[in-house]
Amino acid sequence: MKNPFLIYIISGNTNINNYRAFTINLEVLTLLDTATHVVMGIAIGSIATLDPVVANDPVLAKTVMLGAIIGSQAPDFDTILKLRNNAKYIRNHRGITHSIPAVLLWPILITTALAIFVPGINILHLWAWTFLAVFLHVFVDIFNAYGTQALYPIKKKWIALGVIYIFDPFIFFGHIAAIIIWQIGAHQGYTFLTLYILLIGYYIWRFYARNKVYEKAMREHPDASHVFISPSFNWEKWHVVIRTKETMHVAQALGDQLNYFESYPFEPIPNEPTINAALQDENLAAFLSFSPSYRWEVVDVDDHLEVRFVDLRYRSKGHYPFVAIVKLDYQLNILSSYTGWIYSEESLKKKLEFATE
Repeated sequence: MKNPFLIYIISGNTNINNYRAFTINLEVLTLLDTATHVVMGIAIGSIATLDPVVANDPVLAKTVMLGAIIGSQAPDFDTILKLRNNAKYIRNHRGITHSIPAVLLWPILITTALAIFVPGINILHLWAWTFLAVFLHVFVDIFNAYGTQALYPIKKKWIALGVIYIFDPFIFFGHIAAIIIWQIGAHQGYTFLTLYILLIGYYIWRFYARNKVYEKAMREHPDASHVFISPSFNWEKWHVVIRTKETMHVAQALGDQLNYFESYPFEPIPNEPTINAALQDENLAAFLSFSPSYRWEVVDVDDHLEVRFVDLRYRSKGHYPFVAIVKLDYQLNILSSYTGWIYSEESLKKKLEFATE
């Protein structure tokens, strides 16, 4: 028997190859995001050569480059949480490791470690450039739709400006081009400094483009309480969820057009026994801590109940693949649960069965 929720998630498109393609794309994008932070570390290490103290000390220059590369990756060391479970990863990734205390602590740890292996190094300048690499990582992460808890503990709220896609080819290949130009003889520091001046202009333009989408959504829905905008790989294409008091509209902004896909009644999470029991589950709690726009339903499936949530922001080729599902018996005891990306009915069943064992 087909699972009705999976049919709902994929909006009538049951081609499993689309799911596999989405899985591959997601994994590739994650790797490319990591690669972007690596080349940004190289950029910071290169700009550091404009510092006279660094420029006049070859050992310091190499150590600063290493510190900048490590610093550009350090906030994402929490990726190791994936080894535990999706709930821990979703709830904590880009959380404490991107917070104010972490931004201060990472450079100290990295500088101390490097100073042990390179005695007599100029610690102040090594720390300063490593700090800049860590800070830049956290700073640029707030511009995508996932965001960070960059202001924790001052504010626990996630900051996600939604102007840059998780992997931006202009940013990445701009760095690759700068590396090539440097390698063929251009000045290392000024080459990357010029790139970053250009990137400031690029970010300003992306803010302008996003604000145009927001303004159009508000013109068409002046009663909207929330407009969630997420960038896509295509510069002109934006994912949009518009929430009013009664309805949630899932749309796509393309150029000057706002194209609507689906509209659903806006139904706040009710205070009732089945939902309240499901809310005790860590997978669902992690999903709700991450997703601001979702649909939910309770379904009687054979010999158990399932509470199902789907994030409306990540519609792709008719799919809503980011979900949270809690399986309960009729006494409302949690049997199993899952949160993450679902690409087929078979994979969902396996994940729920595995969680039960």
